[in-house]
Amino acid sequence: MSFKDLKKQSSLGSLTQKLVKEVEKMNTASGGADERLWKPELDKSGNGYAVIRFLPSPEGEEIPWAKMYSHAFQGPGGWYIENSLTTTGGKDPVSEHNRELWNSGNEADKDVVRRQKRKLSYYANIYVVKDPTNPANEGKVFLYKFGKKIFDKVMEAMQPEFEDESPINPFDFWQGANFKLKIVKKDGYWNYDKSEFDSVSPLLEDDDALEAIWKKQYSLAAVTAPDQFKSYEDLQKRLTYVLGQRPPARRVDEDVVDEDNTRGSYTPDFNARKAQETVTSAVSSSSDEDDALSYFQKLAEE
Repeated sequence: MSFKDLKKQSSLGSLTQKLVKEVEKMNTASGGADERLWKPELDKSGNGYAVIRFLPSPEGEEIPWAKMYSHAFQGPGGWYIENSLTTTGGKDPVSEHNRELWNSGNEADKDVVRRQKRKLSYYANIYVVKDPTNPANEGKVFLYKFGKKIFDKVMEAMQPEFEDESPINPFDFWQGANFKLKIVKKDGYWNYDKSEFDSVSPLLEDDDALEAIWKKQYSLAAVTAPDQFKSYEDLQKRLTYVLGQRPPARRVDEDVVDEDNTRGSYTPDFNARKAQETVTSAVSSSSDEDDALSYFQKLAEE
């Protein structure tokens, strides 16, 4: 799709319904931090504020976000912090192990499953309009990792609850809206409840400048590319080591338990993996727990 076609679809409003349908289909169906990832920061008062703009799909791609399932938990043998193969519809050893525990009939096993269940993260290209704690980020394009709370706000903008509210496509250059990210600490975790979209307005008035921004976007397909996942066999070996037990005698085909993004999750290393056995670093945009996880990952590598 060309930039000209992108603007034409904006005026017709055809992208919004397409994105809504994609969500419905989706719901039914190693080194240091990557500089392409933007993360908000808290100020001296302990609150966070920034203004960002979600950007359209990158050139050659259809959907303006990517989703990733991951697992992050600690067992007797250390930390397990890995992307889940269920992201791309494959079988994953943790999901199968959780299924067995859930069906055991033991309430204690269900508690273990809840601690080991999948975490859900989304990725999108953003343009940083305002970043008070890091002004150097303003006017630049980044990848932004966020959780279900913010994604729900995106969906509420596309599918408003009340009839006096008009749906908007937050990923649109011309008919979208800036997103005011407001963060407060609640029970020790970052809370985004006060975040909201501003009124509809073009990101910039100059189409040439918008096209330049569009061409700076990062591939979202790369987020869930094959090189972001270890093989089933390698994941099974890691899980066995972390749990301190023998490999399971049988496999279970289906996944179990609903996902959650209120705790730490794995951030893909968008560069090629150095080795399948290496546990890469975890960086989260939703809580401080991932900072601790990345520390334990380094210990696991030693």
